[in-house]
Amino acid sequence: METKSPALKSYINDVPDFPKKGIIFKDMTSLLESPEGVELCLEALLSPLKNKQIDKVVAIEARGFFFGMLLARALKVPFIPVRKPGKLPRKVLRQSYDLEYGSDVLEIHEDAIKSGDKIVIHDDVLATGGTAQAVCEMVKSLGGQIVQCNFIMQLDFLEGAKKLAPHTIFSAVNY
Repeated sequence: METKSPALKSYINDVPDFPKKGIIFKDMTSLLESPEGVELCLEALLSPLKNKQIDKVVAIEARGFFFGMLLARALKVPFIPVRKPGKLPRKVLRQSYDLEYGSDVLEIHEDAIKSGDKIVIHDDVLATGGTAQAVCEMVKSLGGQIVQCNFIMQLDFLEGAKKLAPHTIFSAVNY
């Protein structure tokens, strides 16, 4: 898959053997430290959303919040956080999902999405797709219509996009 914003790759560093030996971690800290890099990334994430009706941006804790909030502001729509259990104060919808070794749970406010709302789901990385798939299920169960799943980067070799079919996926950078 082609890189939509090749200049973004210069802001993402490879860190060998993190968090464990044999893994090459894609570190986007340099991107977050650069106003130019942030602007470039935001433009890339917004580009496929032009001329689409978006009612809300749903972003996944924690690194999805960085650009999720910026996307919502740029689109002039509400920002909806998806969090780990016990962090949201109102009535929540819970969704469990599988990890490589075990499972986890995410929550969203039940009243955050209304039937028919057009939703962009955003997170920093699409890896195996389990987290984003869980959020897609929550959005759909609340009556939301998923317009697109947005990611800063996608690790193609982990095939997470397969779990998100048939939803439209956009990643600013692919590896």
